[in-house]
Amino acid sequence: MKKVIYPLLLILLVSCNRKETDPITNASDYNQYLTLEAPKTTSKYFEQWNSKIQQDSTQLLSFGKVAGVYTSYFKKTGNIEYLKKAERALTKAVEIANIGRSGYRRALARNYISQHRFKEALAMANEANQIGGGKKSTQSLLFDVHMELGNYKLAEKYLDSIKNWSDFGYLIRAAKWNDYKGDLDTTIRLMEKALQRAESSKNKELLVWSYSNSADYYGHAGELEKSYSYYLKTLAHDPGNAYAKKGIAWIVYSHEKNGKEAMRILNAITQYHKAPDYYLLKAEIADFMGNMAKADENRKLYTKAVTNDAYGVMYNAYTIPLLIDAMELPKASLNLAQQEVTNRPTPEAYGLLASAYLATGELQKAATIVDTQIMGKTYEPAVLMTAAKVFKANNELDKVRSLKKELQQARYELGPLAIETITRL
Repeated sequence: MKKVIYPLLLILLVSCNRKETDPITNASDYNQYLTLEAPKTTSKYFEQWNSKIQQDSTQLLSFGKVAGVYTSYFKKTGNIEYLKKAERALTKAVEIANIGRSGYRRALARNYISQHRFKEALAMANEANQIGGGKKSTQSLLFDVHMELGNYKLAEKYLDSIKNWSDFGYLIRAAKWNDYKGDLDTTIRLMEKALQRAESSKNKELLVWSYSNSADYYGHAGELEKSYSYYLKTLAHDPGNAYAKKGIAWIVYSHEKNGKEAMRILNAITQYHKAPDYYLLKAEIADFMGNMAKADENRKLYTKAVTNDAYGVMYNAYTIPLLIDAMELPKASLNLAQQEVTNRPTPEAYGLLASAYLATGELQKAATIVDTQIMGKTYEPAVLMTAAKVFKANNELDKVRSLKKELQQARYELGPLAIETITRL
């Protein structure tokens, strides 16, 4: 799907030596990570810091430490309440801080990013920039926020401002930039350089981040053995890492077509990690297995979970396709898609809006969005599949045929259920 050029000989060798669904994974590699106890969400030191925080407290150091611990608990459990508690602690720190003012604003901005409150994140980042201090960290943050908002020219400006080919932070952002441009070869080269620096530093957090993101990029490139290997390396350093387990489950499901094993992995994850999107993946796998009752059960569990007001707009991008495809509520999907475009006017958000217009029968509006906001602006397979559907509905069959060839190469990323959709285009 991305602009990756493989030598013809390599493609022929791979196609001759390994069938599309030949196993890559082995349960004995990851079983040990599926039987862990619930992650700890308290400690003696955390309770000491937390006890110092009162409504009128000025214990600035405690606010910062407590926010960091709550954020780590959120990552471990997926429990939104921890992220909201971190937000409250950081908000108080921003209010009372006389020193480290820009740092607390950067931390609150990153919390907002996790909640998909991107415009509020930008406001905090701009305040940090005006205050000064930690200039490189603020410029890195501004790159991250502008990428989320689809302000790509501004993002490139801030990326150039931190340019340093020996710096881990620059390398991972340059990798992300090249992934956005569709240059996956360069993306992977940059991630390999970043990974070398992470391994030299022996910093666990950097290693876990580098391994899991490298796994993703290799998966996009179709190098699934490497992808699997890096997910395992992630788990070796962070046995409870739900994201890496989900990545392995996707390989098992999308490449190996083993829905039963993929579901076993996901059931192990969701025993302790409660992010709602896992229910939708379970529903997709249940659909693939022909278990409509289980699929419907998981969609209902997702719908119930996201009614929690604490999630805000975090799951709009998941809910919109559900409203269109499973719940057949096109008007509701359109309202939510318009909200999502207002929140983050990216090609991906516009893809959701085009889908909603297609569902409501407003074919010309969908076509206009595809022409002006999607084509040439993203290489994401799911968005381009939406574009192909819109082109077909508008009888632009030459454009459909062109996209169909690309989409067939992205079957792993899109998943088995998408193959039938691509075939019908």
